Amino acid sequence: VQLQASGGGLVQAGGSLRLSCAASGIIFSNYDMGWYRQAPGKQREIIASISYGGITNYAEAMKGRFTVFRDNAKSTMYLQIDSLRPEDTGVYYCNAILSANANYAYWGQGTQVTVSS
Repeated sequence: VQLQASGGGLVQAGGSLRLSCAASGIIFSNYDMGWYRQAPGKQREIIASISYGGITNYAEAMKGRFTVFRDNAKSTMYLQIDSLRPEDTGVYYCNAILSANANYAYWGQGTQVTVSS
C-alpha cells in the first residue's frame, strides 16, 4: 500500500495550491480519506476528511479556504488550498482508512508546504 502525497512547495501568502494524494495497493473507493498537517513544533492536526461515498467534513478552523475532493477513477484525493497564509506552513499528510474496518489504516509520507509572507 502506498499513499503518495504531492503538490506542495513554496508559495506566497494569498496564493493557492492543490495537493494530491495518489493511492496504490488498495481499492480506493472503499476507503475514507483524510488530510492532516503538522506545523513546525506542533502536533499533527486534521484538516478535512472525505468518505468513500464523497461526504466531506472539515475541522472548524479549516472551513472556508480548504476544499477536499476525490476522483475514485484515478485513486486520488485532492486538497485545494486558497488564500494561503504563513501559518499554513507545514507538512501535509494524507490518510486512508478502510470504511468497513478501521484497523486497516495507512499514511502517506507528506508533502511540504511553505508559505512566505
